[in-house]
Amino acid sequence: MISLDLGYAMAGLFFAASAVLSAVDRENAKRWKNALFWGLLATSFLFGSRLGDLGNGVLVLALVLLGGVGGLGQGRPATTTPAERLAGAARSGDRLFVPALIIPATALLGTLVLRRVQVLGSPLIDPRQATLISLALGVALALAVAVAWLRPPWLAPLQEGRRLLDTVGWAAILPQLLAALGIVFAAAGVGDVVGGLAGSVIPPGSRLAAVAAYTVGMAVFTVVMGNAFAAFPVMTAAVGLPLIVRRFGGDPAIMSAIGMLSGFCGTLMTPMAANFNVVPAALLGLPDRDAVIKAQLPTALLLLVGNTLLMYLLVFPR
Repeated sequence: MISLDLGYAMAGLFFAASAVLSAVDRENAKRWKNALFWGLLATSFLFGSRLGDLGNGVLVLALVLLGGVGGLGQGRPATTTPAERLAGAARSGDRLFVPALIIPATALLGTLVLRRVQVLGSPLIDPRQATLISLALGVALALAVAVAWLRPPWLAPLQEGRRLLDTVGWAAILPQLLAALGIVFAAAGVGDVVGGLAGSVIPPGSRLAAVAAYTVGMAVFTVVMGNAFAAFPVMTAAVGLPLIVRRFGGDPAIMSAIGMLSGFCGTLMTPMAANFNVVPAALLGLPDRDAVIKAQLPTALLLLVGNTLLMYLLVFPR
């Protein structure tokens, strides 16, 4: 059976390759710092389950120290030239989008079909992680198709991946860190405190108020923490499960799905989501660092209102 370990191994090997390529890049003044940072991240993906809590904690502190003190450097990967890329784009046209479309198509196929496929009485892929496993398989398939079709230098995919990592820097791992922060907050009882405050304010029989508290709370916590995955365990423990599910009998699957979408509305509104909102502004050379957030703000607010109404209409049994 194919498990999620496949995805961890693929990510770990990529970060390990990035570490090696960074170490040999003499154009990067901080090449050893980059190499150590991506090497530690590769260690986390490849051997994290064997390091234990203390080992993983020390590894995370080392990553924070490396990324926080002076930041990472920008290398100059040896890959295809701009002229070669323009010539290839002119030859291929819109077909260049095919490898990118393979990834979501494979993820959808795996979620709907492959999770039900069995080989010798055992599932082909772990049905509990079918979407993530299918996503990893889609990335591998898209890469294979792109390499076979475009025939770039054999190191070009890794070098281009490293170039993007160098551009984003430490913010590339921000979603993981913030998601872990949400678990820490939930374990520390923050959800219970927020739930107590929400329970004292929300009218006992108001389903709409409970839904609004959950969706708006997801957005607000995401603004503060920078990631909807970090906000989810806190707000679900505080409002979602005790009020929407237990008190009013709401569907937990619908609540969770729309709740995450509400959190993503907060992602559109916060500089804490640096890899989504700050890094693109820097890559585009925008004079206003918050230009991306300002452009997204009206859409985010409208979506939040829409998610609130949608949850209110769908989550409760008729």
